[in-house]
Amino acid sequence: MKYARKDAKAYTRANMKGIWAAALTPFTSSLAIDEDGFRENIRHWTQDLGIDGLFIAGKQGEFFSMSVEERKRSFELAVGATAGRGQTIMSCSDQNMDVVIELAKHAQQVGADYIVVHAPLLHFFKAQDETLYEYYRTIAEQVDIGIALWSHPDSGYLMSPQLCNRLADIENVVAIKYSVPRAMYAELTRLAGDRILVSTASEEEWLDNIVELGWQVYLCSSPPYLIQTANDRRMRDYTDLAFAGEIDKAQAIRDSLNPVREALRTTRPAEKPHAHQKYWQELLGQVGGRVRAPLLELTEAEKASTRAAFENCGLKLAAGRALAKAD
Repeated sequence: MKYARKDAKAYTRANMKGIWAAALTPFTSSLAIDEDGFRENIRHWTQDLGIDGLFIAGKQGEFFSMSVEERKRSFELAVGATAGRGQTIMSCSDQNMDVVIELAKHAQQVGADYIVVHAPLLHFFKAQDETLYEYYRTIAEQVDIGIALWSHPDSGYLMSPQLCNRLADIENVVAIKYSVPRAMYAELTRLAGDRILVSTASEEEWLDNIVELGWQVYLCSSPPYLIQTANDRRMRDYTDLAFAGEIDKAQAIRDSLNPVREALRTTRPAEKPHAHQKYWQELLGQVGGRVRAPLLELTEAEKASTRAAFENCGLKLAAGRALAKAD
């Protein structure tokens, strides 16, 4: 780790910037982690696409289907593959707090930059704020590494801006991935933006959040490597223009990606987001691979529909490479 616990907030503000993507985990035909494929994806994302940091073994990464040892291994792979090119934030989320702490300590030991822990599923829905405060406080006491909070509807509730503001006082709580309505994350930015970095996973809202809320980091989902190629880095371009204050140019480029967003949105089966994104990766020439149970694979008809939309969405590809690999 490159900073002391007492410096976690300052280090994060100085270094957690730009575009961060949530990594899908490629699995082979036998459902083992495709280590070489994972390394190649990370090299492509950080070197060719200019992605600044990666969220590893989260919901997109199918952490729920991986053993603790596999999750630890994915941390190690990501640290090795990003060395000198990008930063990492490791998802240590789990229903068992001992597992969360074990993963957090491993992330710190192997050289991760930060960890992220999502709000746990709770079996009651009344007056849970004190439970959640103690949950994060207990984890934070066990490690020095910077911790990002993560609140999303899958937990069955959303953490309030007021609770998150209180959690922002914990010394090594440094950021939050806040998958909530805009009014909530804008309120948290007002309350705690001086102590934690606030972000949300919506790429479509990213530019507005730079301009209107002064955000410095997109944290994070899969669009940074699904709507870009080495020859077409429009998300990187509009982000850099926005940071430079050239808002009109940034908006024009942001809006030019609407056909790509529409192609992804309209072809993604509701119950198959991971398989759909992995197939899209393969069309791009990345390593997608299989999904693990209980997730479902795409049908041939769903693949054909996705491919047709992909071919007409306007992304500029490396000549001949992507579609040949997907066949």
